[in-house]
Amino acid sequence: MLLVLGLFGFVLVNAAYAQAYESGHGALQIWNAEGRANVPPWVRIWLRIMQLTFVAGLIFVRRRVEARWAVGGFLSVFATAVLSQALADIVPLSGFIALLHVVFWSPALYLLLKRRPFVNERSAYAVWSAFMTLVILFSFVFDIPYTAIYLDHVFGLGLLS
Repeated sequence: MLLVLGLFGFVLVNAAYAQAYESGHGALQIWNAEGRANVPPWVRIWLRIMQLTFVAGLIFVRRRVEARWAVGGFLSVFATAVLSQALADIVPLSGFIALLHVVFWSPALYLLLKRRPFVNERSAYAVWSAFMTLVILFSFVFDIPYTAIYLDHVFGLGLLS
């Protein structure tokens, strides 16, 4: 509920500046087809690895809660991004997508780190859970600063300028 209210709070600020943004992968650039097409090759490879890791979690969702949270978080990012743009006209800045990653992937990361199935088991699930943990942690290296930049911009704080 808090996220929904926050998203609609961003509408006033975000929609007003829609024309001022360019496409790209920077925190305050529009993450669209053009932005994705112009990322460095290593980012393109990383995005594919990330997507495949989350999709591979579908194998484990029936029996593993961590996989359910990971896959659910992945789908929630997509659904929220699409709905926020369609219903609230929120500009899909990379920083906004990063914020969604932090919000929706954190529960899975918490469970993966708390339960550590990658340490306690020897199975395909253990390998996937280790890789999934690394994928989220590596993503957060970029997502957390992008989120901070985005929120600073949206709320006009000027703390990171």
